[in-house]
Amino acid sequence: MSDQHASNAPIINTDYLLETLLTLLTIPSPSGMTDKVVRWVCHELTQLGVEYELTHRGAIRATLPGKDEKRVRGVVAHLDTLGAMVRELKGNGRLSVSPIGHWNGRFAEGARVTLMAESGRHMRGTLLPLKASGHVYNEAIDSQPAGWDYVELRLDERAQCVADLMKLGVHVGDYVAVDSAPEVSASGFVNARHLDDKAGVAAMLAAVRTIMAQDITLPAPVYVMFTISEEVGVGASHILHGDISELVSVDNGTLAPGQNTCEFGVTIAMKDSSGPFDYHLTHHLLDLCKEHAIMHSRDVFRYYRSDAAAALEAGNDIRTALVCFGLDASHGYERIHMDSLHALAALLFYYMNHQLPVPDRGM
Repeated sequence: MSDQHASNAPIINTDYLLETLLTLLTIPSPSGMTDKVVRWVCHELTQLGVEYELTHRGAIRATLPGKDEKRVRGVVAHLDTLGAMVRELKGNGRLSVSPIGHWNGRFAEGARVTLMAESGRHMRGTLLPLKASGHVYNEAIDSQPAGWDYVELRLDERAQCVADLMKLGVHVGDYVAVDSAPEVSASGFVNARHLDDKAGVAAMLAAVRTIMAQDITLPAPVYVMFTISEEVGVGASHILHGDISELVSVDNGTLAPGQNTCEFGVTIAMKDSSGPFDYHLTHHLLDLCKEHAIMHSRDVFRYYRSDAAAALEAGNDIRTALVCFGLDASHGYERIHMDSLHALAALLFYYMNHQLPVPDRGM
């Protein structure tokens, strides 16, 4: 299939994109407890006709065949999300928790959650500040510190002491999944927790669906990979084959003053806290955006790392790039626009279906 034909082809099914995102958001997957979401993505890959394998740790490595097997590419997003873990059973029948991944305790206050006990029992509850009632603490509720030492989990169970919690089967080390609570507006915005990085996963699957539906033979094989521990820093360190020459990581771009992320298109990251991304691969992606009229911007992220950083730190000799959907309030109650997600999925489609340029090792 020629590039010109690919450029004129229908690209991304928006209904599938949104439906896939909302389904992913309903599946709890804090880092360390990702089996359920992995099984769902494996089933979806099977439905799409894509072959895959699981790593020893449970990450997914799917394969899209292509012609030039010497120029294998990779695209990666992560399935794991933020969450929490029980660290103490308290005398008042409540629980102290420790965060999974890096997120501020103030974003946890008021969140509805599910405690997943090792017995298999799931218990609902709410994360609350220690001083939660103005009728009791008056103005002290506004002056209390914010942070994980000042948050506790109130289970919706008859628990008033440690013994009650033990009877319920609660243990230190139990996982706590935070509700996504997605809401889709008529204007195209999606508000939810855990859009990082389930929106990226949805975009990847939507691009793969288009390739499979059109029976496209890619110019080079592409490994489509889904990691399970990016939020705790491990990411793509263990999932790559040695034959991958370049890796595009898919994650969120941060909307904030001083940033240049595109809220309604794709953002190409030029650098993050781990250093600059590969010049040639990054500019190849920028050229694809220009060629196919995809709204885009460039940005530099100061306090950010992705699957690509973990892959390089593990010693992989690969070019890396980072492509992003625009995300507001990252690691809090997040918001994206469907236009941004659609643009990202389209870029991934064109990237996987575009003839690779000859590597230029000079500048």
